[in-house]
Amino acid sequence: MSETPLILLTLIALKAGAKIMDIYKAGFSVDTKSDASPVTEADGAAEAIILAELAKLAPEIPVVAEEAVSKGEVPETDKVFYLVDPLDGTREFISRNGEFTVNIALIEEGAPVAGVVYAPALGEIFWGAQGKGAFRATVQAGVIGTQQAIRVRQAPTAVTAIGSRSHGSEETSAWLRQYVVNDFVAAGSSLKFCRVAEGTADLYPRHGRTMEWDTAAGDAVLRAAGGLVTTLDGQPLTYGKRARADATDFANPYFIAYGDTGLKKIS
Repeated sequence: MSETPLILLTLIALKAGAKIMDIYKAGFSVDTKSDASPVTEADGAAEAIILAELAKLAPEIPVVAEEAVSKGEVPETDKVFYLVDPLDGTREFISRNGEFTVNIALIEEGAPVAGVVYAPALGEIFWGAQGKGAFRATVQAGVIGTQQAIRVRQAPTAVTAIGSRSHGSEETSAWLRQYVVNDFVAAGSSLKFCRVAEGTADLYPRHGRTMEWDTAAGDAVLRAAGGLVTTLDGQPLTYGKRARADATDFANPYFIAYGDTGLKKIS
């Protein structure tokens, strides 16, 4: 894995999160991007901070960032690059339920090897890296508290599934029927990966559109915690998908995030 210090990525996420919260508290307008998704000034302001900080930290590593891509600003990527979603869960931000996150991930050879997910309104931060484990902590007044190692749990007979608060689908409900589901929890943004990583949920199936910056950081945390994210045919979800005839650059296929990898099924 690249030697980019993970603690520095958490500090960048904290800085972006502070800006987001300033805008969250002050009030904001909502615009619509070309793909009909909502965007606020917080998305752009947070991304500007992250891009500036990453340029200082590792200027040699390209950064693929959601808002820049929406403007046609897409760098060339090779084996190593960053994926950034400055404000994942914009709908949650607009509805003010607190379930939005700052996401920064490092990709190597198509895999998310390090990631940070920060939920500034909830005061929670998660991070993890390949071979180094995954962690969570509370954040108060912009300062990270005592870190706690997290690990996926062994799945019980009746599992807890988690899914999108804003993008549910009947396909997801149908897929879950192959399990005994004790509870289904709705949550926003990349927090869903983190709930599986910390062992409060077992499965996160997603039968809907996502982009790589939506998933990379949470995926990195989950993999570092012992979990797995696969496509519906059981292959690991990969990153840096470009120049495909049948899909937009950086678009993900449907996927399943597993805590206990013994739950893995091909559908």
